[in-house]
Amino acid sequence: MRIKPWREIAIPHQDVLLGTFQQSEFAADLSRVHQGSASPEYGDAKLFYSRTFITEGMKLLLDSVIKRMSGRGGDPVIQLQTAFGGGKTHTMLAVYHLASGKAPISEMQGMASIVDAAGIMDVPKARVVVLDGNELSPNQTHSRDGVLIHTMWGELAWQLGQAEAYNFVKDADVSGTSPGKAVLAELLSKFSPCVILIDELVAYLRQFEEGRTYAGGTFDSNLSFIQALTEALKAVPQAMMLASLPESHAELGGIRGQQALDALEKYFGRVQALWKPVATEEAFEIVRRRLFTNITDGHAVEEVCRAYSELYVQNSADFPSETQETRYMDRLKQSYPIHPEVFDRLYEDWSSLDKFQRTRGVLKLMAKVIHKLWTEGNSSHMIQCSDLPLNDQDVRNEMVYYLPQGWDPVLERDVDGHRAETVTIDRDSRFGAYQAARRVARTIFLGSAPSVTLQSQRGIDQTRILLGCVQPGQTISVYKDVLRRMSDVLHYLNNVNNRFYYDTRPNLRREMEERKMRFTDTDSEIRTRLAKMLETRREFTGVHIFTPSADIPDDEELRLVVLPPSGAYSRSEHNQATTIANDILTKRGSQPRSHQNRLIFLVADYEAIQRLRESIRTVLSWQSIVSDIKDARLNLDRVQQKQAEEQLLRSQDIVIRTLREAFKWLLVPYQEARQGQGVTEVAWEAMSIQPNASDAMVEISNKLKEDGVLITTWAPIHLNSMLKTWFWKDELHDAHALDVWKKTCQYLYLPRLHNQTVYHQAIDSGVRSRDFFGVAYGREGEKYQGFALEQNINVILDGTTLLIHPTVAQAYDAVQKQLKAQRDAELQGGNVTPTTSGDNQPVGPTGVPYGGHTRPIGPNNTEPPVVFPPVQQVKRRFYGKVQLPKTTAKMDFAKIYDEVLSHFALKHDGTVTITIEIEATSQGGYDESFQRIIRENGGQLRFSLTEFEEE
Repeated sequence: MRIKPWREIAIPHQDVLLGTFQQSEFAADLSRVHQGSASPEYGDAKLFYSRTFITEGMKLLLDSVIKRMSGRGGDPVIQLQTAFGGGKTHTMLAVYHLASGKAPISEMQGMASIVDAAGIMDVPKARVVVLDGNELSPNQTHSRDGVLIHTMWGELAWQLGQAEAYNFVKDADVSGTSPGKAVLAELLSKFSPCVILIDELVAYLRQFEEGRTYAGGTFDSNLSFIQALTEALKAVPQAMMLASLPESHAELGGIRGQQALDALEKYFGRVQALWKPVATEEAFEIVRRRLFTNITDGHAVEEVCRAYSELYVQNSADFPSETQETRYMDRLKQSYPIHPEVFDRLYEDWSSLDKFQRTRGVLKLMAKVIHKLWTEGNSSHMIQCSDLPLNDQDVRNEMVYYLPQGWDPVLERDVDGHRAETVTIDRDSRFGAYQAARRVARTIFLGSAPSVTLQSQRGIDQTRILLGCVQPGQTISVYKDVLRRMSDVLHYLNNVNNRFYYDTRPNLRREMEERKMRFTDTDSEIRTRLAKMLETRREFTGVHIFTPSADIPDDEELRLVVLPPSGAYSRSEHNQATTIANDILTKRGSQPRSHQNRLIFLVADYEAIQRLRESIRTVLSWQSIVSDIKDARLNLDRVQQKQAEEQLLRSQDIVIRTLREAFKWLLVPYQEARQGQGVTEVAWEAMSIQPNASDAMVEISNKLKEDGVLITTWAPIHLNSMLKTWFWKDELHDAHALDVWKKTCQYLYLPRLHNQTVYHQAIDSGVRSRDFFGVAYGREGEKYQGFALEQNINVILDGTTLLIHPTVAQAYDAVQKQLKAQRDAELQGGNVTPTTSGDNQPVGPTGVPYGGHTRPIGPNNTEPPVVFPPVQQVKRRFYGKVQLPKTTAKMDFAKIYDEVLSHFALKHDGTVTITIEIEATSQGGYDESFQRIIRENGGQLRFSLTEFEEE
């Protein structure tokens, strides 16, 4: 069901809609009403009561006034002492219109029920005296129908009965001395029923300097008058006085004001009925009546408030506990269309500011807010803290006026300015749909700006922020996420113990941001953290982080090489990862690298590396701040010190996560052998590892194993297959086991074994079967030394151990068994004829005649022919010569090195001698200068001979 926005239910008064309200319209002026010059909303009794909500306190006061005027009891003296703007003048206006009797009770909304409850048929019309401390002047007289009035008691008497009443106090007025209690009692009795309303009494009395006499008397004579008047009122049943005294020190006006207040409180204290007129809940109706027309669609209001209430109940953990109470639904309805949280913040927090008027200040501010929201087309369901349009200059000025200096840049940068960070954050569509960042910022500002120096626990917690922001139908997690984002980037937002507040001092984030500029070299810190992350090593003998190729050993151990951030990898972008990795793969410094199949590379992600650099700089900045705090180089309060420590811990957690997200690529070099086409160029397989793994090295190892890149367990059938493909070729039917291992470490087209143990276990397992290979510890002529097949032995790997083709091994094994049988028979006296060839020539143990000829073997000659290769002469020396054209000699020599010389360099048991012969001729001859250049350069390059000769 769609719930309506506030603008479709509650229509503001015309002056609020048009923005024509003025501050004076919100300041009820008792004197202007008495003089008949006030605006109709205050001067007309009927209109005044139509816009006035009679609070519980006001109802009790009006009841006392009615009874006192009727002579049926009531309080003779009532002191209205509330904070600045607390509604005391408005209360006096209510008493004024009631007592003056200018309008019948039936036309004053809400009064009939009060009169009926008092049990009075009619309220007598009373004489009303208004004494305004801001209107009276201690040293100025004023004329009333030719009579010169000097003092407050002279003005009181004249308003009661003009000249006749003035004569009671004439002498006292002229002399500036207080009339006695008896005179005042007689005066009040003569002209009762009467009501005396004294407003801003302290403002009048504080003008009297001690020891000086004015036209209005002295400070002491005026205090004596107040004392006498309060005593006289007790004696006159139909006379009463209401006097307003300030509660705020801002209204006292200095030492004289405090002295006046202390004296008045002592005198009023004996006869007063102290009353505080406006409770917070009652302020709801006061503001609504003043700013909005009557709301007639009660059903729509009920639906909106119920939607909010259900939101709070269904997400109880995210909102303050008070929202779970049944009465909170009533508060929502009472305050509608303004959310009760707005009133709570204004009345609890902002009213603590000296300049903020409790009722008038709220009315003035909310009138401007509602006008702006109406013109902007705001469609919120209720007006919440987060709806305050702080980007509007008029609203902003109104709020900043009550705060100390320095809040403009806070609002402009961190809350709701055109260049505010919150606007940037809201450009993210996830947050922008709700304007989440600005709504959160406004809520925090409203709840924390006036209280950062007044509360023992600063700021507001997350539950109250959500209460000020979230509307029915919205996702709460969006606001939680944006709050975390704001905590990371805003300059004036502070977060201490999960309580958020704005302050005019930049938070430590600005200090941190400035320090980040110092840390330009982040590679060393990344290296340190990578070393900790990869410290377990797992399957790798060595982990080389940002290590130059010359310092990475070229041996048979498996090694993980971590490339520096400059070698980041991306599938889509051009990058240096494979270029740098290939250089390390092929060279150890300036020398060729032979064990290429023992290197695997870990590289950073091209897009994530910048985030990692940024997070590293952040950590280093926080570390420097915490260090400076400990060494007293940075003077911060305890809250900021704790915040710095918390930010350091948080940034370290971010670095750990970002580091794993960045270094997520494994680059594995490989080559493929194609039938008839040789071996391909080196290629690179990129594999991504999971960044959220608890142990990065475990994840790397598992990934390599799962993808078959690293073999930790090898079956003999796979070794047999490799031997058949690469080692048992042509007439060569055995291979040196150690040489096979070495070549698996060197060539990228061969399997990559974890270590020699894996290889050794495959051999031990294979020799137990007849299907894979035989093993021997050497060969002399046609005889294998230490031959084993289908035996459970532990093979020793050394330079002489041979792996024999299974067919050859099986034939050799058969012959050996036959020879053994012959020897056994001879020893037993038997007569066994040795196996011969067709021409009666004896054959070797493999079934091959001792001349190198082949013949079928086996009892029925059904096995395929096998060849036992004759011993070949080993070639131990190579000599080559090539002539290079002078135009391409440099390029051609490099090619010769790569294609020929690099292979000789891999043979560790030999030497390579390279001699360069240069023969050059010139028809014109070489002059002395040219010869000198050649000789000097040749000497520098260690030429053994540099000679020029005549032809």
